[in-house]
Amino acid sequence: MVRRPSRKTFRPRLDEMVTSIRNNILTGSLEPEQYLPSEKQLAELYGLSVQSVRKGLDLLVSERMIVKIPKIGSKVLDPAEKGAVTIRFGYSPTIPDDADIHRLIAMFHREHPNIHVQAVPLGGQLYDQFKPYLDNGMLDVVTMNYNSYLQFAEHGSLDDFEILERQDALYPFLSDAFAKDGQLRVQPFTFSPLVLCYNRAHFIQQGLQEPNSSWNWQRLIECASALDIPGERVGFHCYFSTPNRASIMLLQKGGSFERREDGRLKLAGTRMMDAIRYSRELYEHIPSLPNSLMNWEAEKVQMLRQGKLSIAILSFFTLNHLRDAELDYDIAPVPHLGDALTVLIVIGLAVNRHSKNKEAAKKLVDFMISSQAQLAIRQNTCSLPARVTAAEWSGPDSGVINRPSRFSLFREIIPSYRLFSDLNLLESEMHGLFSELRLYWAGLQDEATLCRRVEELSGSSADTTLSPSPAMP
Repeated sequence: MVRRPSRKTFRPRLDEMVTSIRNNILTGSLEPEQYLPSEKQLAELYGLSVQSVRKGLDLLVSERMIVKIPKIGSKVLDPAEKGAVTIRFGYSPTIPDDADIHRLIAMFHREHPNIHVQAVPLGGQLYDQFKPYLDNGMLDVVTMNYNSYLQFAEHGSLDDFEILERQDALYPFLSDAFAKDGQLRVQPFTFSPLVLCYNRAHFIQQGLQEPNSSWNWQRLIECASALDIPGERVGFHCYFSTPNRASIMLLQKGGSFERREDGRLKLAGTRMMDAIRYSRELYEHIPSLPNSLMNWEAEKVQMLRQGKLSIAILSFFTLNHLRDAELDYDIAPVPHLGDALTVLIVIGLAVNRHSKNKEAAKKLVDFMISSQAQLAIRQNTCSLPARVTAAEWSGPDSGVINRPSRFSLFREIIPSYRLFSDLNLLESEMHGLFSELRLYWAGLQDEATLCRRVEELSGSSADTTLSPSPAMP
């Protein structure tokens, strides 16, 4: 299908064309001596003008990827013959939206034409998925979230990653998250706290005050009830059995999990059990969703866009799905239970120690945290770059992206940020724990059984030593 040109998406589409052709050459899909489609065909395929296509092809010429032959076309050159280096960059499925990664790769190529980046989308971020790629040197650079980092730490595999230099220009608490024994193994790239996202028009219609930092969970439930219109929209819904969201309540009311002398988790009679019980009581007051909406995580953003949902708990990353929506929305801190705490999500970049092109890989990581690249994230997405000056940039907004008016809220609530590890919970225990919590919160398991099952599931990890969580600001 022919894509119609749009000024708003011109740059991303041009970057997409250049990146696609470059990757096809590097992977062999386009072989040396093969000709590209005509400029007219490329213009139709990517929704660009012929003049724009020529600019993109000129970039590939400057990188010595292709050569233009007058009146014939553009022919593929062999990068290997030109002394070029190829590095493979593995990224999680959300990174194109989270950081506009293809734009950044195109920017990197313009600065380093002899280093070609092959972008490799990964199916997930689990240790067992990552490890073989790293051991075999199949990936040179990878994106890594904090939970993945914890998995590698718990398996004693942090040596799979090169030690990187700590950058003072990045938020210190992000670097602290990825450091162990004073060594930085993952360079912070982007981050986000969890916040409330709400439809302002709904609050105005009902004559309600918009959420603010004074809100507790009871206030949220009361307002959600007033906003809820059966058959038209849902006031608020949140599966607290989703680990990140459940962690908010557990951190606020439970603090951290206690352990027995043998290292097993302890629930009975603890502050954490009080938090789990309170979460169940709170969850019982949240309206149920119809069966057709049980795939909640996939549907909630679309419901926000359609005005079918008034309030949700989201990250700044998820706001990227609203950046082109005709929606009057804003954000606020998550409700509290006395202690205003929220969960921090961090995404970093790691260099494979087994890479044959480590210096080129490090150049890519250095570029991704540079002022230029980090500012591009801030200006073209709703995500938060790790570099302080980029995240706190306050220049003129292009108006193309629909950002919340309280976008800078993240600065105000930095003291409330907490990491998953602050729960004193091993990442390897998470899946089993939250499986049990889901049953308890659904009323399908009693408290005594929950306490016994949680203690049993943590037995296999009892001999694992937990490192103290980095101090948050």
